[in-house]
Amino acid sequence: MTAYHSTLMEADTKLIGNMAMLPIKSQFKGSTSRETKNADIIEEALYYLTVNVFFKNYEIKNEADRTLIYITLYISECLKKLQKCNSKGQGEKAMYTLGITQFLIPGEPGFPLNVMYSKPQNKQEDEVMRAYLQQLRQVTGLRL
Repeated sequence: MTAYHSTLMEADTKLIGNMAMLPIKSQFKGSTSRETKNADIIEEALYYLTVNVFFKNYEIKNEADRTLIYITLYISECLKKLQKCNSKGQGEKAMYTLGITQFLIPGEPGFPLNVMYSKPQNKQEDEVMRAYLQQLRQVTGLRL
């Protein structure tokens, strides 16, 4: 059995650090377009979640895989929060709160996978990465 990798990386994909900024279908304001041809990176992460979480090691084949890994880790964080919720409304509120609360980005002390991710090179790149990751977090929480 092999791990699944993202199929969404294209030659003109914008990078932030060494992470792909892939378009996502979203109602939230963010730094990426809202139109995608087929499935977006969040759908891909949800689809491959049950298989990819069983792998102890994961070979990164492209920058989109780093985005996939980030979302997979965020989903596991969401599921821990959702376990404590007793209703759909409580779960929606928990996902919204988790999506907008302060979070660490690559390069900051305490970020769990700093060895695999490049930190933003300047303040502008930091802001773009933070906005993109927040958009990913909000949309992922909404879809869960």
